Amino acid sequence: MFDTLQDRFDGIFRRLRSRGRLSEADVDEVAREIRLALLEADANVRVVKPFITRLKARATGAEVAQSLGPAQQVIKIVHEELTTTLGGDVAKLTTPSRPPAVILLVGLQGAGKTTAAAKLARYLEGQGRTALLVAADLQRPAAVEQLRVLGDQAHVPVSSDGTDPVAVAEAGIREAERLGRTVVIVDTAGRLHVDGALMDELTRVAVAVSPTDTLLTLDAMTGQEAVAVASEFAAHVPLSGVVLTKLDGDARGGAALSVKEVTGLPIVFASVGEKLDDFEPFYPDRMASRILGMGDVLTLIEKAEAVFDADQAKAAEAKLRSGQFTLDDFLDQMRQMRKMGPLQSIVGMMPGVPKELRDAELDERELARVEAIICSMTPAERRDPSIINGSRRARIAKGSGTSSAAVNAMLKQFKMVQQMMRTMTGGGSKHRRRAARLGR
Repeated sequence: MFDTLQDRFDGIFRRLRSRGRLSEADVDEVAREIRLALLEADANVRVVKPFITRLKARATGAEVAQSLGPAQQVIKIVHEELTTTLGGDVAKLTTPSRPPAVILLVGLQGAGKTTAAAKLARYLEGQGRTALLVAADLQRPAAVEQLRVLGDQAHVPVSSDGTDPVAVAEAGIREAERLGRTVVIVDTAGRLHVDGALMDELTRVAVAVSPTDTLLTLDAMTGQEAVAVASEFAAHVPLSGVVLTKLDGDARGGAALSVKEVTGLPIVFASVGEKLDDFEPFYPDRMASRILGMGDVLTLIEKAEAVFDADQAKAAEAKLRSGQFTLDDFLDQMRQMRKMGPLQSIVGMMPGVPKELRDAELDERELARVEAIICSMTPAERRDPSIINGSRRARIAKGSGTSSAAVNAMLKQFKMVQQMMRTMTGGGSKHRRRAARLGR
């Protein structure tokens, strides 16, 4: 996600931090490099020019000249300007006075709209709302069946009653009212923005259902072309926001950087992976932090809170403090962590992670191998790995489809983690005892 832009900014700011006070020439050089970085990221020139103008005005002004750390102040300005370019405030869905809320999803063919509909339904269900998916895409073969499969995976009902998209959408709203569902998500047919007939059909659907929100689904990898797409759709239906898909596969970020400032449409949600849970609200300030390599601690915490059971976490902590953290506990924690999303994404949210680690290819299959090895052990071996001898090791390797060397490596890693955690929890207790003595 934004790898190209992140690498460029990383290089720019590394050189900037090595300097003392900044001259006007220094600011011009930084502005020139940032302009090139944004253009290489496929940001629209109508975004880049005002961004650089604002940056230079602030970076040569009093807020930097009077700063004790001019380089840090420039980085702060870039973060604030990136946040503004990405949308500034967090956009939210409209809440009608009387349910159900109707969300109309529109977009080009292949933008990931049907999957985004199911992900949005899954997300809203997690927020305590009840959703109904409406399969109004009658153009693409098997589109209705695809939404039904995704609906089953998300545990959300799907309505597809009728042979005309308008009739299907209207029937879906009636079904939601009958079932007491609070949100209706209408998946319309993907279309080419030059297709007049299909755009007219979309207009008829919008008029018939009077959506509380009409969200344009944009493929992040289309770059600044997303601006032209948004303009075409806005000419036919009133758009309220954007769902940016395939953000995990976009190394440049041009679409995210261009949409809000050029079209005025806020990015409401971002799809950041292939799983149904890889879908999150779009926070401009957090995304700016990720681009600048500052991590995204708040999103990381929210993901952890969503998957880690509080009672299990307390029990694991108690076992750590007593030195009883076993391979069963290790396996449970690892499974919980995998629910947070792709490892590469999690690492990218951690502040202060070296560029080499951010760029490293983290193999998700390695976690699956570790899980297979632990699951091939007996309960006694998981409680006390020291009993694992040569014959036991060979049996575990055979059962997990790995090698004795792989089993040895996993046991060594677990021992290191166990020792590290004991040190951390022991050190924490020591600091608390010391603080208590000082407080007397």
